[in-house]
Amino acid sequence: MSIPTPTYRQTDLFVTAALPILAEVVHVADDIRVHAHDFCEIAVVAGGTGRHITARGTRSIRTGDIFVLRPGAWHGFADCDDLVVANACFSVATLAGDLAFLRDVPAFRRLLWSGPVAAGRHGVLERTASPGTVREVTDRVQQLQNDLAAHPDNRVLLLGELLTVLGHLVDGPAEASEAELPPAVKVTADRLEAMPERPWTMAELAAHVSLDAAHLSRLFKRHLGLPPIAYLARIRAERAAGLLAQSNLPVARVGALVGWPDPTYFARRFRALHGVTPTVYRERTKRIRGV
Repeated sequence: MSIPTPTYRQTDLFVTAALPILAEVVHVADDIRVHAHDFCEIAVVAGGTGRHITARGTRSIRTGDIFVLRPGAWHGFADCDDLVVANACFSVATLAGDLAFLRDVPAFRRLLWSGPVAAGRHGVLERTASPGTVREVTDRVQQLQNDLAAHPDNRVLLLGELLTVLGHLVDGPAEASEAELPPAVKVTADRLEAMPERPWTMAELAAHVSLDAAHLSRLFKRHLGLPPIAYLARIRAERAAGLLAQSNLPVARVGALVGWPDPTYFARRFRALHGVTPTVYRERTKRIRGV
């Protein structure tokens, strides 16, 4: 299944603020057409019913359902009946910067990193929350929305509110006993996030952390959901989606900038992760912008 509609850009939707984020509690009167994003989105169903459409298919939803989408993933809502959704969205830069320390905490790592990118999930993680959690998250998202309007320059306040929202979404004490991210995995992930354009090999990555390549690959997959090279491909595809949506750089140049200098290979890898070619992805982005 390919993406039938366009990509929403953070530069078009986010308010001008010290932290590139978006928060809103939306009362859905009509269906929300299928769309992709160049940012991360967390959607919490706070009321009503409907159907959720993703690359994995269509399923019924109800109060308490949570959807976490990585950049480039797509979804939509249909047959909505009194649907209320609390949305918290943030940029790729925020995930890799201000929120990067959360990757060391198992519950957050699963929520934002390993869960959505696990095999077959196409960048979308689905969870369910208790009624109490839904109320807390909805209230905090509403407060974050208010703070974005009233205090757009207060970076500390906005980041604190975003972290509070995320804090209510993890499963709680049961996850605290799980192993923290091994140093070798953290170092490797940090290298890949910092320099995705570099032609990394497993041998080189393993040598940096003094481990056997196969052992590092197993560790990485266990803790982040994908082996290092597949994780690198996800990072490159996300960065490419952002460049395609936010710039007029030639498609081949975008591929080269993220580490895929061969245009044919770039198109194949991008399509494998996003469902369409880079050219189609950009065309649909321009369509929503009216370009």
